[in-house]
Amino acid sequence: MEHETGRVEAFSDGVFAIIITILVLELEAPEEKGWSGFWHGVREQWPHYAAYVVSFLIIGVMWVNHHTIFSHLKRVDRPLLFLNLLVLMVVSVIPYTTNVLAEHLMDDGGSASAAAVLYSAITVAYALAFLLFWWYVTRVGHLFHDHVDKDGARATRVRFGLGAIAYPLTVVLAFFSAPLTLVAHFLIALYYAANQIPIPLVVEEERLETASDLRK
Repeated sequence: MEHETGRVEAFSDGVFAIIITILVLELEAPEEKGWSGFWHGVREQWPHYAAYVVSFLIIGVMWVNHHTIFSHLKRVDRPLLFLNLLVLMVVSVIPYTTNVLAEHLMDDGGSASAAAVLYSAITVAYALAFLLFWWYVTRVGHLFHDHVDKDGARATRVRFGLGAIAYPLTVVLAFFSAPLTLVAHFLIALYYAANQIPIPLVVEEERLETASDLRK
């Protein structure tokens, strides 16, 4: 399956694009009439705008990480295809949880916390699915291009797994404050956006030495 990576990535990119498009479709036009009424309606929908921005950033960072990994793969196999589908299945739920959180963000009586718990739980599921995906890719390293430092890539598992620690903490926070939970997700997404995890590459000298050994 040497040439299948492009097909898998193209399919995944299409799913990510649809998911992000669905996010903006959840935003509704204000029903109020008149100048002041219109802008009042816009202001009343601020939870939807806030949830949209946070979810867009989360999905965007997911896509960047997904693209980075596939740019270092030279082949795929059947287990990876199913793990990729698992990642996409979890990500595709985010527009739903975003809308639920936006609708209940400022509610009383526990519904806001319940919506925030649901939102955070899906991000936990994604973090675990992505960690499983990366663990499989690095377990043997047979899918990587030759220029990838397989031991170095394996060492990044801990940093890739930080989301599996940070996101469960947002579930706990959701029981206390739904707005703060949304802020926490925003900060986590900003961290991953600004602190991408590089996949180590084999230096040229090591690669030449390996090629020489193979010729012998």
